[in-house]
Amino acid sequence: MPPMKQLILGGARSGKSLLAEQRAAECGLRVVYLATAEARDGEMRRRISHHRARRPADWGCAEETLHLAARLRELAAPDSCILVDCLTLWLSNLLFAGRAAAQAEAGEAIDCPLFAGETAALIETLPQLPGQLILVSNEVGWGIVPMQPLSRLFADEQGRLNQRVAAICDRVTLVAAGLPLLLK
Repeated sequence: MPPMKQLILGGARSGKSLLAEQRAAECGLRVVYLATAEARDGEMRRRISHHRARRPADWGCAEETLHLAARLRELAAPDSCILVDCLTLWLSNLLFAGRAAAQAEAGEAIDCPLFAGETAALIETLPQLPGQLILVSNEVGWGIVPMQPLSRLFADEQGRLNQRVAAICDRVTLVAAGLPLLLK
């Protein structure tokens, strides 16, 4: 089976993760779920627990909050499917781990080597990976322009990241109300 990259986009609670899990389960390969979330509070711990409970027990699980490209290079194999859930939380982690969030709040120009380097590394790495890859990401650009500088930065960078990843992927699906719409 040739390598295939998929991007599944949608809003909060749209069904994008469930669709990604269904596609991973149907691919016939060994599945590794690569989680990017950090359990920083009780609500996020409950979300993570919910996702864990519905995954098959035979799936592998790995976590990576910042260095996604490097972790993907470690895990990718011709006989595997890696499901990354999700790029949105990963991007948020990058913004807060470096100085980007603080710079945005202060009204400064964004100069964050961690953020720029890790997003560039992901875009470089994706086409080279063997096996199947399913990436989940939020579509955040359909609302109003946020009032706060950090929220605007996040929405802008999420949109840019989604565009760059979609250009690389073989298949792009938008999910709304649990219904998939094939975009590419």
